[in-house]
Amino acid sequence: MIDAGATWTDERVELLKKLWSDGLSASQIAAELGNVTRNAVIGKVHRLGLSGRAKDKVAPATQRPRKPARTPSAPAPIMQAERGNVLVAPLPPVPMVEETAEVPAEQEVAIPMSERVTIMDLRESMCRWPMGDPTKPEFRFCGARSITGLPYCTHHARIAYQPVADRKRERKLARA
Repeated sequence: MIDAGATWTDERVELLKKLWSDGLSASQIAAELGNVTRNAVIGKVHRLGLSGRAKDKVAPATQRPRKPARTPSAPAPIMQAERGNVLVAPLPPVPMVEETAEVPAEQEVAIPMSERVTIMDLRESMCRWPMGDPTKPEFRFCGARSITGLPYCTHHARIAYQPVADRKRERKLARA
């Protein structure tokens, strides 16, 4: 049986160092050396401490073009995904909630108790914003007409779905 350590002679180690500095991949080096695997090459490179690699001498014209950056107003396309033998339906797109006036999260809309609903009365088209203490018998949900595809009414959606920049600004103000 061949000892794995016997394959790394001084000549092969020097060739490995040269090929590595030339920028060849571990697979290419393994093929060039012969009788050694890609993983053995990677292991030897790490043991030798060969981290620095020569930069690829690729002309800028042959490099892959960069993908254009997405703009926040262009959401990613929603596609169906396959997981195993199950087709997963796409999520409905989240409609943009118009920003009119800033509403502090603490501010409650004055919804009469008669319009608030219990969990038993809650329907799909009703706002699911919790109101009050869930441990108390007077706990209810908003119950107003929800935005299609969202669990909240317009007012509560503005509170729940704040733009990232606004949330960061509010955190900075809270710290000051």
